[in-house]
Amino acid sequence: MTRFLSRRQALRSILAAPASAILAERAHAAEVTPAAADQPPGQCRLLPQAVEGPYYFDPKLVRSDIAEGRPGIRLRLELRIIESGTCAPIPNARVDVWHADAQGIYSGYSGQGPNYDTSTKGESFLRGTQMTDEDGRVKFKSIYPGWYPGRTPHIHVKVFIGETRVATAQVYFPDEFSARIYTTYEPYNLRSISDTTNDEDSIFRDGERDGGGTVLAVNQDGDTVSAGLLIGVDQTGEAANYAERGFLRRMLGL
Repeated sequence: MTRFLSRRQALRSILAAPASAILAERAHAAEVTPAAADQPPGQCRLLPQAVEGPYYFDPKLVRSDIAEGRPGIRLRLELRIIESGTCAPIPNARVDVWHADAQGIYSGYSGQGPNYDTSTKGESFLRGTQMTDEDGRVKFKSIYPGWYPGRTPHIHVKVFIGETRVATAQVYFPDEFSARIYTTYEPYNLRSISDTTNDEDSIFRDGERDGGGTVLAVNQDGDTVSAGLLIGVDQTGEAANYAERGFLRRMLGL
């Protein structure tokens, strides 16, 4: 057990309770919940959108276990998709997740690693899709993500309702939690500690335009980390499209 064990209470309040109870539980969990891991009182807000990044592809693998044997401490990720404003759970939404391995490498791409000579073309580790259940939940088994230069540890998420993309996001971990994982466990501790914290990460800071970089609620029990988050979406897809246009304008300096 670790000193982060108290976050279990926050994780349960976010994911185990009905949506109406989540808001009432907010004040009780405030001291142990990462700032952006639950919803503010009185509303279910939109999840801050983020750029997709350079490493997305859809391997068309509907599966809950995405680790494919990659080394690292086990991660249990649970996401709950709800309608912003009403807090109603959204069933049958498609949720894609993908992230880097313990060495900061993504599957399916060449030109990675410290010397840009690592290729994982043809591989699909740490990628997968799940459909939400009637309560809007999906669960994934993975490993704790590693870091790569200039980025804080993160997991990418896309959400679709039918053919409509309603969220493109990156979700993050508490800095002190990642630092302890990276200095304690192999193979993370075979590298130096991450060179970028959440507050130093430009994409994390960009999320603050929409209310803050989104930090998962986390808890560690033995050699397994549990992480959870509510994801509020606009089912029309208009919010996601508006955010994407905003990213493009900022990239072009408009």
